[in-house]
Amino acid sequence: MRLKTWAVVTAVALGLAGCAGDDGAGAAGESTLRWAVTLPAHWDPVVSGSGAQFRILSLAYASLTEIDEQGKAVPSLAQSWDYNDKGDQVTFHLRPNLKFSDGEPLNAAAVKAYLERAKTQKNSALFGDLTSIKSVTTQGDLDVVIALTQVDYQIPLLLGERVAQITSPKAAQDPAKLDQSPVGAGPFVVTDLVPGSHAYLKKNPDYWDAANIHIDRVELQSAPDAATIVSGIKTGVYDLANLPANQVKAAEGAGLDVVFQPGFNAANISININKKPFDNPKVVDAVRHAVNRQEFVDKVTFGYGKATDQPFPPEYLAYDKQSANLYPYDPVKAKQLLAEAGFGPGQLKIDLVVAGATYQTASEIVQSQLGAVGITVTIKVDPNWDKPFFAKELTLSLYGTTGRESPVQTLTAHFGPNGPLNLSTPYEPAGFQQAVALARSTPLDSPDYQKNLRAATRAGLESRALVFTYSQPNVFVKSKKVSAITPIPGQIHWAGLKVEP
Repeated sequence: MRLKTWAVVTAVALGLAGCAGDDGAGAAGESTLRWAVTLPAHWDPVVSGSGAQFRILSLAYASLTEIDEQGKAVPSLAQSWDYNDKGDQVTFHLRPNLKFSDGEPLNAAAVKAYLERAKTQKNSALFGDLTSIKSVTTQGDLDVVIALTQVDYQIPLLLGERVAQITSPKAAQDPAKLDQSPVGAGPFVVTDLVPGSHAYLKKNPDYWDAANIHIDRVELQSAPDAATIVSGIKTGVYDLANLPANQVKAAEGAGLDVVFQPGFNAANISININKKPFDNPKVVDAVRHAVNRQEFVDKVTFGYGKATDQPFPPEYLAYDKQSANLYPYDPVKAKQLLAEAGFGPGQLKIDLVVAGATYQTASEIVQSQLGAVGITVTIKVDPNWDKPFFAKELTLSLYGTTGRESPVQTLTAHFGPNGPLNLSTPYEPAGFQQAVALARSTPLDSPDYQKNLRAATRAGLESRALVFTYSQPNVFVKSKKVSAITPIPGQIHWAGLKVEP
């Protein structure tokens, strides 16, 4: 997921087939979850693809697999899977009698159609994540056979919530409509949606695990001003909300439940080495040494995060301890490197382009820290930031991700030549492809898996395109009416969750 604020879509009511006229009032005795959240700009998982939106989309869509508390792939729409002996083909075995909320069958053909659309649709945000998939075929209604371009044991992790929230192929015939009128096979069905305002959903009786869904209705309300979240939960306007770090103490003081949900989050400074002055490695190294990560932890996360110099939090299995602190905070050395590169104090002037208010504090820290070593930074806010970023047109920016279920996918997204988070495309560090191929080809239960995964991280960190700064958990606040949230990394699982009527 990336950490950015989506532009609010013009509020135009979209009447969904068979569900117009939902006034937001649940029936007496219904269990209703009221969640204050930034509503998705896209409701088609193929187009959405990134950001924390997939957590919201998981209400309406089910994925091929899920992960457990340890981050291991577990069954969802697929009840099992198996590889061939070589490891270059995997077959997913679907549960029988699945169907979408529009009544269409969720069978092997539907999964094939989704994966092919994710690979080929012009505005797909997922095509870069599916490069290991050579072809998709079906065997009967329940078996999806995926032939791979390489040995890749990451596929069951890859095809989880982030990438494989399966859409109705009938609805996907009109991708633009699907993008604002979701049709999936998730635990809930959207009954009313007004972009920028609200979305109402009801329990899906045909969901494969409906017996463990104990909430009758979900009301998504556009997130209020951060300062009013705590009072909104306390007075019962909301039951659940994403909580900014600066509101944690207020929520705890109000006696509310603050949930620190584990995640794979990591923030970074994104550098384009294809543009001056970052085509000079000494300038890149100067930036590396100018960064004081603890300041980000203290001022952005209010102490609830951790410093990290990798695309993972320090406790994660892919974090490479050998690579820790390769470029320690050293402003004296940063100034020396700039002088060696031929730049005196104040001679380097760079625009830092960011998405919006989400990055205000972090961008000011970067401006201050680089200014302290002689680089003048001008902050520019671009509400359409994603277009120049993903077109690789920016010179310097900030980014953060919510990580992926597959750690190899996280690595290729950051360091691969076509990685969406690699501002320096097509650049990649030497040796990365070989190291990541070895990690892919290692079975997840192999004793060599973590060693090979960390070696791939080590190779990726040779990249001059990213300077990582901090990680933080996903923070939520909830009322006492809402039961404990299972600590699934990066996700919210709706099975088992309860809300007192």
